[in-house]
Amino acid sequence: MERNVYLDVASEVREALRAGKPVVALESTIISHGMPYPVNVETALAVEANVRKRGGVPATIAVIGGRIKVGLTRDEIEHLARAKGVRKVSRRDLPVVTALEVDGATTVAGTMIVAQMAGISVFVTGGVGGVHRGAGESFDISADLEELKQTDVTVVCAGCKSLLDIPATLEYLETGGVPVIVFGSDEFPAFYSASSGCASPLRMDTPEEIASVIAGKKKLGMKGGLLVTCPIPAEDEIPFDEIDRIIRRALALSAEEGITGSGITPYVLQKIVDLTEGRALRANQSLVLNNGLIGTDIATALCRRA
Repeated sequence: MERNVYLDVASEVREALRAGKPVVALESTIISHGMPYPVNVETALAVEANVRKRGGVPATIAVIGGRIKVGLTRDEIEHLARAKGVRKVSRRDLPVVTALEVDGATTVAGTMIVAQMAGISVFVTGGVGGVHRGAGESFDISADLEELKQTDVTVVCAGCKSLLDIPATLEYLETGGVPVIVFGSDEFPAFYSASSGCASPLRMDTPEEIASVIAGKKKLGMKGGLLVTCPIPAEDEIPFDEIDRIIRRALALSAEEGITGSGITPYVLQKIVDLTEGRALRANQSLVLNNGLIGTDIATALCRRA
């Protein structure tokens, strides 16, 4: 991992990897683009604390001044949370932000790439991107799905947001050969909701079972990632029918405002928070904290198999 001239791995992360300790990658888009200040900082630090609580080492990933950082300081998290013009960084953007020496917050795809560079096997996030509604005409499919097909990192999340086409997303992942596991449920979760109406492709109830699949996939020499989805804690979920109505309203408002392209998702997500009077933001915090605990347990079980 030291051969990459753009990569700065924090000493704590480097030492943990060398010692075979559980390291969990964390993304930074949630800090710069996913939540308002200071909730973004509080949530980022709380997820890191949950990883430590379970005995893991957190490695929040971002690009600062063109340097790819694996493991951020408190000051660096604060910087990303408050800075203007921080770019969202997916695969196509990494060469740009490093060459121009600017700041970037890594998406799911971007974080997966950097995690693999650093030798980190497990990555925790809130939700993954997917196939957008109407993708048959727009071809709007998240780069996260492409990355899952080729990058050897396990992504632990709460499914994909119900503003996406969940059945089409699951079909896309199946075609791409990406194993999709639901932790402790027979139904695929829909981010704010524990249920989506879509059956779980594969249910597993312990971190040890999931770690065995990750390890087995590696022994087979198969490339690509693995998606582990965890239902949001019941006390914080918004029922699927309720959030679906709100999403449809937010999408309609975006059309009325003439919002297009990459501006649609951030607009809709903010409208969802507004229309739920903050419940959606609290649900987002709850699910990512829960994912941090489960993801660290999986990373720990994987280390025990090494």
